[in-house]
Amino acid sequence: MATNDTYGRSIRLRRLFRDGGRRLFVVPLDHSVTDGPVVRGGGLGRLLSQVCGNGADAVILPKGSVRHIRPHWFTATSLLVHLSAGTCLAPDPDFKYLVAGVEEALRIGADGVSVHVNLGSGREAAQISDLASVGEACDRWNVPLLAMVYPRGPKIADPRNPRYVAHAVTIAADLGADIVKTVYPGSVDALAEITRGCPIPVLIAGGPADPDDDVLLARVEDAMRGGAAGVAVGRNIFGSADPAKTTRRISEIVHMRHDPAVAA
Repeated sequence: MATNDTYGRSIRLRRLFRDGGRRLFVVPLDHSVTDGPVVRGGGLGRLLSQVCGNGADAVILPKGSVRHIRPHWFTATSLLVHLSAGTCLAPDPDFKYLVAGVEEALRIGADGVSVHVNLGSGREAAQISDLASVGEACDRWNVPLLAMVYPRGPKIADPRNPRYVAHAVTIAADLGADIVKTVYPGSVDALAEITRGCPIPVLIAGGPADPDDDVLLARVEDAMRGGAAGVAVGRNIFGSADPAKTTRRISEIVHMRHDPAVAA
């Protein structure tokens, strides 16, 4: 039973985990700040119609994008507002910094917020400090926090090294995140060890764009076999020839309508 101090957070987490608190499929659509325009013809509204109607539990958007789309898309799909930014044109593209706050996200209508940290980057300290401060604000306002933590920087020779990935998810949990998104550590067994030791749900990032949906879906299946709570797939959806179909197929795997563990 949630206490009065955490009741609002519990309600918002239940909106995110719509299947009873077990699995989660998130579609990040925050890439435009980093890379420039990414949405194909029809605009963001059309993409949301394909994503929200085909099994995505939540989408992640920058604060400004939310103001240009119809709110009805979030009737059955949760909204996470991304608080971090940084561009591929910057002197240090691995440096992420805050451009919005928790209160602002609540005013927009968010069910939760997300923050990005690149573990091992040249300005890691500022990013970890930002994560901690957002975690405190989320506690104050009872808002779920998704931390995107990636091993990424000059000291990281292999970003999929299980030791680094385990460190990344531990930082998220230790600094107050409710959910952590990170990279796939290279094998189902390595991921299983990481998820067993992590006290919060782990989402696996969809990775670089791949024209072969079967390769993507195999990665999703491996993530679920490794104990992930779900996946966060963006590029492979907004870059897909059929975003609705790709969304639907991923949702079927994540929510066990096509569960490889059951079929095995």
